[in-house]
Amino acid sequence: MSESAMSGVRDMTVASAFAGMRSVSPVVFKAGCPDCRGRFELAASALRLAIGATSRTTFYSFTCPDCGASVRKPAGERIVQLLTGGGVRTLRLHSTV
Repeated sequence: MSESAMSGVRDMTVASAFAGMRSVSPVVFKAGCPDCRGRFELAASALRLAIGATSRTTFYSFTCPDCGASVRKPAGERIVQLLTGGGVRTLRLHSTV
């Protein structure tokens, strides 16, 4: 980068750097209910992620907005990454042994 280009970067303020940005859309996740077969989108705040010591104890859960059923589904590594990156609250389960 040239010296003149670098001086322009140094003179930039936070306000000017973000001046053209619009508001950020909230993250939503597509989900389905195994009880009523409903398909819907949920905000990160509607989901909970529990991370256990094994894949059998790592899952996410939510309440179906259509029928009110409590839904619990396994969460593999990729799902964990997506949910944590999207702001889903996470509970880490610890072994008592």
